[in-house]
Amino acid sequence: MKINIYYGGRGLIGDPTLYTVRRMIKVFEELNVRVEKYDLFDPKTNITTLPQSLKEADGIILASTVEWHGYGGYMSCFLDACWLYGDKEKISHLYMAPVIMSTTYGEKEAELDLTSAWQSLGGLACQGLCGYVPEVSELEGNAEYLNLIEKAAENIYRSINQRKTSLPLSVMAVKNIAYKTKNTTLTQQETEQLSEYASDEKYVEKQKEDIRELADLFKGKMQAAEPPDDRIIELFRSSYKAQAKANLKYKITIKGKPKALVIHADGAKLQISYGEMVYPDVEISTEESVLQEISSGRKTFQRAFMEGTLTAKGDFASLRMLDQLFVFSR
Repeated sequence: MKINIYYGGRGLIGDPTLYTVRRMIKVFEELNVRVEKYDLFDPKTNITTLPQSLKEADGIILASTVEWHGYGGYMSCFLDACWLYGDKEKISHLYMAPVIMSTTYGEKEAELDLTSAWQSLGGLACQGLCGYVPEVSELEGNAEYLNLIEKAAENIYRSINQRKTSLPLSVMAVKNIAYKTKNTTLTQQETEQLSEYASDEKYVEKQKEDIRELADLFKGKMQAAEPPDDRIIELFRSSYKAQAKANLKYKITIKGKPKALVIHADGAKLQISYGEMVYPDVEISTEESVLQEISSGRKTFQRAFMEGTLTAKGDFASLRMLDQLFVFSR
């Protein structure tokens, strides 16, 4: 048999709980029980990984000291870790005995709270030990108290060894319905680290910025990989009607395309391609589908502008000239 002891006090000299646990360990060793003690206050103890140690135990003791209110923060952190990362199937068959000593007041309340917390996790509870001991010397020099501690250790051993049954509790029914441990592919360390990062606003904002930059980068690469639609250029060329006095520059931005369609109509000379243009007379922005309607003769530039499917800025007289420079037929 193996019993794990999780000590949630601060490890202070003269802590009555620590003294009680040591006396219990001696009793367990005489009964050939393997005992492993975990000090939750120790900085080397990673509380988030401790629930994994429950798998090796036949029973556990949760021991803590009430110094002013409740069983302390270290024990609360351990129970939180059990809730988040513990094997609920293993916990459902695991007996727990609370050992609570108070140097002020509230040992019974802390014992009840600790038992309720363990049962909420789905575990089984057996009788432990609690008492008011302001000074550890009161235990060391009292044979009756030492006898009570030893008897309590023996009772814990029997309860775990005999697997005593108990009536079902309502909290178990609630647990089966409502208490679900979230599935995650992350380890405990990764989850804790992620929580720290998620609480850092500067880190989160930097990650969002990096994601936006990557998205823009891949979007640019995908768009660059798309070949220009030469059919549009050919339609513009074949539909061009030269205007003797016209010397106009147009920049047509097609939404979702990396490069604009640039047009320079200079009398009988027409230059048209995909690229950039400085200081155009008219800048146009529209969807590719709208430009296809115009180039197929189903719609004019002026009509698209009036409908709002095409936006333009610059000389509006030059905008109207587009329908004279390019006469598309169906």
